[in-house]
Amino acid sequence: MSSARSPARPVVGLDLAGSPARATGCCVLRSTRSVRASVLGSDREILSAVAAVEPALVVIDAPLSLPRGRATIEDRSGPHLRACDRELLRRRIRFFPLTLGPMRMLTARGMRLGSEFSDRGIPVVEGYPGGSQDLLGLPRKQAGIRRLQRRLREAGLGGDLLRRPLTHDELDAVTIAWVGRMFLHGDAVLIGDADEGQMLLPRADA
Repeated sequence: MSSARSPARPVVGLDLAGSPARATGCCVLRSTRSVRASVLGSDREILSAVAAVEPALVVIDAPLSLPRGRATIEDRSGPHLRACDRELLRRRIRFFPLTLGPMRMLTARGMRLGSEFSDRGIPVVEGYPGGSQDLLGLPRKQAGIRRLQRRLREAGLGGDLLRRPLTHDELDAVTIAWVGRMFLHGDAVLIGDADEGQMLLPRADA
């Protein structure tokens, strides 16, 4: 995926829940000062909300691919890690393998939605808010959501971050939408194997 896409259109970040019964954080980021956050539920609601804003890029916090050699997410004999996951290990960034317990449900949903976006011609890429926060020097939500929101504001992000307290799902969605915008400006990179599935992270010098 090229980083040369026009930044004039918004970037959408989705902190996807494994189940439609749980909250999915959504952020529509048109600029660093125009940040709109919300909570979504069903696949249909997510697809409709994203299509309505005609984004330049959608960044989803969920695995969007399987490790090479694994036939299905339920295949217990296949590999557990992709090249992008091994890169996280190399960088000592904490993460949950996609084959671990509830991650399997999230992976199945992420792959399904990722395919839906691609079929509609909407560019989509996998993101990781926790890893991005580590690289940007931000606290993860486990350190306190008010602290994370304050640090995102201090980094220059506005909009809903200035208007109301956001949920942890919304804050993670804001994080990856911001990294998606960085990508459009050449300040984020895709790690991993393009044929297997890549993950978007901010550049270390971003």
